[in-house]
Amino acid sequence: MSANSADPPARLEVVLVKAGRTKIRYTGELLADDGTRVTVRAPWAGSGVRDFGFVRFEPGDVFTEYYWRERWYAVKEVRTATGTLKGWYCDVTRPARRSGPELVVEDLDLDLWRSADGTDVRRLDEDEFAESGLGASDPEAARAALAALDELESLARGGGFTALLA
Repeated sequence: MSANSADPPARLEVVLVKAGRTKIRYTGELLADDGTRVTVRAPWAGSGVRDFGFVRFEPGDVFTEYYWRERWYAVKEVRTATGTLKGWYCDVTRPARRSGPELVVEDLDLDLWRSADGTDVRRLDEDEFAESGLGASDPEAARAALAALDELESLARGGGFTALLA
């Protein structure tokens, strides 16, 4: 079989839901799905530049995104268009659900950033999480979300991302 007859890469629609509404929907290339973890590569799906102060996401950036069906988070490796690693942006989410060509992920407001060199690890949006009311409306999910953020921070500070994403 020649290279020209290879099938095109599988596409997957990623749907990020927040507070019951679709926050963003974008198409990525399905890299792997082993039944536990789904890996997708997609270009920066935001409009224009998003400058957080500690990192900028901009057109041309490429995200390799790791979603789990049994874990309460997603990890997104962020690279420039030329391949330079910026770091990892982690979303605390309910476990991902895949249905055919669609992957649905519910964002729970907590995030974590780890820079490429590991010197900058920061918890994000804890105020939004507190204001979300999840602790009152779904205490079990709130506990799972906070435990997931703690786990991510431990992995980020201890160099555990390499094993997690292998």
